[in-house]
Amino acid sequence: MMSGYTSIDNQKVSGSVPAAAPVVSGPDRITTVRFTESNLQTFPPSSETHGKLSAVFRPPSDADDTFSKPAAGGSSEPQPTGWMQSFTVSAYKPYFDVDTADVVERIRDSLFPFRGNFTEKTADNPDLYGPFWICTTLIFVAAAIGTFVSYVAHKLQKKEWDYDINLVTWSAGLFYGYVTFVPLGLYIILKYFSVPSGLIQLWCLYGYSLFIFIPASCLSIVPVEIFRWVIVGVAGFMSAAFVALNLRSHIKSAGERWFLIVAGIFLLQLALAVVLKLYFFTITVGTK
Repeated sequence: MMSGYTSIDNQKVSGSVPAAAPVVSGPDRITTVRFTESNLQTFPPSSETHGKLSAVFRPPSDADDTFSKPAAGGSSEPQPTGWMQSFTVSAYKPYFDVDTADVVERIRDSLFPFRGNFTEKTADNPDLYGPFWICTTLIFVAAAIGTFVSYVAHKLQKKEWDYDINLVTWSAGLFYGYVTFVPLGLYIILKYFSVPSGLIQLWCLYGYSLFIFIPASCLSIVPVEIFRWVIVGVAGFMSAAFVALNLRSHIKSAGERWFLIVAGIFLLQLALAVVLKLYFFTITVGTK
């Protein structure tokens, strides 16, 4: 019976089954194939077998390049140009390219207003990251501290207290609106007087000028009305001096009216401090 078989044990099989040997003679002539050193019966297969199978079933290199690399021409969608580009995210990306050290340094400069060199430091790289988060933090801090102050005042007098959700809404409208439209209006005025200025740089300056109001709001927890007025007054004066002194050297080129512009900037910043005190930290206890 063994004479009716042909053994191909010495043949090496790589990735495919070899064609069966032709029948030499007779109907009982059978050809067998033996897979040597096969370990596919185990799961998961060994790393050696996995490597062999990966090599066999790996797609052509052209297919790899097609699905893993972007097209040579980039995105097929046309990019907006001109003034339409200001409505794209990519237009504002450079103004958020700052690290923690830059933001901390600019915050520290805003606490020392009499240096007057903030605009020179940020002339080449004004950012909107710091102003956005400073303004957002101030919104929630002012609303939260104002709510807490009102709660304590009512509880000390044993009066009924109701939470006013409008504090968050008014806080957001006040600070976002101020830091957006006041620099925009100042930019238009400076353009009218042919004073060189940048809108992004003005937004950056006014955004960092609001940082001083965050610790001032926290200190307003102290239930002493005179102390609160002093804290808010000092914060308003420092913030106003920071903005006015950094713009003074630029506005001088407007002629004799430069003093009026600087005075208006200073008084408007003080007005913001007064509104902050009157709306958030002036407690009116009801009669309930």
